[in-house]
Amino acid sequence: MAIFPRSAPTLFLLLTTTLLSLSTTLFFTGAANANADADLVSELQSIQSRSSSGVVHLSDNLLRRIITTKPRSFSLIIFFDAIQLHDKSELHLKSLKSEFFLLSKSFGINNENSPSVLSKLFFCDIEFGESQSSFAQFGVNALPHIRLLPPDATTLKTDSISMDAGDFSRLAESMAEFIESRTKLKMGQIHRPPILSKTQIGFLIAAFLISLPFLFKRLLAGETLLHDKRVWLSGSVFIYFFSVSGTMHNIIRKMPMFISDRNDPSKLVFFYQGSGMQLGAEGFAIGFLYTIVGLLLAFMTHVLVRVQSRIAQRTIMIIAMIISVWAVRKVVYLDNWKTGYAVHAYLPSSW
Repeated sequence: MAIFPRSAPTLFLLLTTTLLSLSTTLFFTGAANANADADLVSELQSIQSRSSSGVVHLSDNLLRRIITTKPRSFSLIIFFDAIQLHDKSELHLKSLKSEFFLLSKSFGINNENSPSVLSKLFFCDIEFGESQSSFAQFGVNALPHIRLLPPDATTLKTDSISMDAGDFSRLAESMAEFIESRTKLKMGQIHRPPILSKTQIGFLIAAFLISLPFLFKRLLAGETLLHDKRVWLSGSVFIYFFSVSGTMHNIIRKMPMFISDRNDPSKLVFFYQGSGMQLGAEGFAIGFLYTIVGLLLAFMTHVLVRVQSRIAQRTIMIIAMIISVWAVRKVVYLDNWKTGYAVHAYLPSSW
């Protein structure tokens, strides 16, 4: 007994042919997309190889080709630049761009033997004068600005991830942390150039050796700055201020004294609210308040006790205490405003 009607073989053959045709089309479409992605990666690597820092310079056309290639196997981290704004020191565009290029070069050095890792992330820069259309598509209207374009992004503005001001506050190190958290790729060590070159170090050593006999002679005669009490006093105050103001942190992290307001670039921000970042001006302000209290304490314990007049002693003591309390309260207030932690050191409302 027949299982299929007379037209069943024809229908079965038609379905088989259709499915085979669809499978073939999908296969070749996928292969074409894979080839397009591979060709784009090769082109980006070629541009990258011609750059000393490994940064790819984007144009409107190249960015358009990247965003229309689907699927993509790589991410882009893009630094938005404007040459006409390099002379505005408050924006720190040149220093941030230098740190971005340094991070790109370090990423290349750290993954020199891992080409598969290098092909997953490309560091790029784009210039406003050359690519205003791309700036508009990203919705970038203020600098400095850095964005991460993931592999699955289809819209430049909504699918890309903007780096906050706090994410490049510590320059290359904080940029690396942002990228690692978003891409799960390890940036590795930041390879900063040495402060002094070998030639400069050799010159300093030679100058020191030449001057050593003269320094030794003056040392024996007691005619050096090391024998001056005023130098030691000034040095002590300087070291104290250097320590409490976070100057070493500012030097190591290359922290700016201030940044521009993202909402209004014409305004400057000297105090950044949030525990993840500290500007240079903040550290100097806190260090100045601490130094005032320290100098007043030293004055009261070493100078004021030698004053003969009790009235003068008490008057100066009261003034010094008022200034010290004011300075400490300002430090407590700034800490509470910045971190949200409350310190009840004076007149607590409850126990």
